[in-house]
Amino acid sequence: MSELYAEIYALVKLIPKGRVMSYGGVARHIGHANYSRVVGYALNALGAPGNKVKNVPWWRVVNSQGRISNSSTFDAADRQRDLLRAEGVEVGDDYRLSLRNYSAEVIVYEKLRKKLG
Repeated sequence: MSELYAEIYALVKLIPKGRVMSYGGVARHIGHANYSRVVGYALNALGAPGNKVKNVPWWRVVNSQGRISNSSTFDAADRQRDLLRAEGVEVGDDYRLSLRNYSAEVIVYEKLRKKLG
């Protein structure tokens, strides 16, 4: 696993239950504002055969419009929607949610600030 992917996974683990962050938000918080796609690649790699990384709540990351963009299969999008709903996030049948209501940006920023002292 690359150091960059490890940073992404560590940040995604900071997103609390019932909250979400955009791919771009994750990228900004790790210091690579233009790496939204890399965040997506890293999260997609969690499902790769042989991947030993565990306990990364990948389903808490959505696109900048507050939409589930897991387009590899409809089953994956449904699974992400169901996992978010189980945490209390209101996700429409169109796979959209309110970033305004469920954003973890400030929470994650505060957690990082405390970590860095």
